[in-house]
Amino acid sequence: MTATVAIGEFARLTLLSVKTLRYYHEIELLEPASVDVGTGYRRYSTDQVERAHLIRRLRDLDMPLPEIRTVLAAADPAERDAALRAHLIRMEAALDRTREVVVSLRALLTAPPPPIEVDYRTEPAFTALTFTSQVERTAIADWCGIAFEQLYTTLVESGIAPGGTAGATYSNEFFTDDNGAVTAFVPLPPGAEFVPTGGFAVVEFPGRHFAVAVHDGPFEDFDRTYGALGSHVAEHGAALPGEPVRERYLVGPDTTDNPADYRTEVCWPITEGEI
Repeated sequence: MTATVAIGEFARLTLLSVKTLRYYHEIELLEPASVDVGTGYRRYSTDQVERAHLIRRLRDLDMPLPEIRTVLAAADPAERDAALRAHLIRMEAALDRTREVVVSLRALLTAPPPPIEVDYRTEPAFTALTFTSQVERTAIADWCGIAFEQLYTTLVESGIAPGGTAGATYSNEFFTDDNGAVTAFVPLPPGAEFVPTGGFAVVEFPGRHFAVAVHDGPFEDFDRTYGALGSHVAEHGAALPGEPVRERYLVGPDTTDNPADYRTEVCWPITEGEI
């Protein structure tokens, strides 16, 4: 047997405030069983209590309202469960990142940075298959994963082996505006003939002089490597204005599942000659 109750009583049954219930009615997420035309008073069915409990739990898990709507509208239990699993996976990834940031913060507060080892290198010009996009700083990890997967897949399908270590260049705007051009590249072997399609391009990278430092480990401490190397270059007045920083991924997501094993060369463009 079901009954209808006023909104205040339904708030007590569900632990959702009256304000929240009114908002969920406005966005058609949880509509009352009836609304009095004259007074506007809302009444809810006791059959809706379980639905309200589900919404509250999903919000406690920070699931966005549009996704909750998808879960509630799913007629197929498998579709509903897939949406729930996808959100839990995202939450677990966020939790892992929080743990990594905590570890990094503790190290920043308690351990002085190790002295940076800077190498000086003249990189010859090379040709590479590239993919370029405007990328938000917060989306760079996901973007790189997709970009390099597509680059390598394209080369494999074309029967061309990579001609060197993959990497990326980052425009100044990527750092100054948190959004800028990023170019992922995979060097092509000498003499390779390739006609790019689908947003890819074959680019001739000019030879450059670089100050180079190696970053070992996950992204959370990447800023310390950038800070130390960039400071070293600035203190010696050797920066090459306007030239993007290059990164080369000696060990990355395509070769290991453990971020602690990542190994990246940071190549800071400098004027000709060693510092």
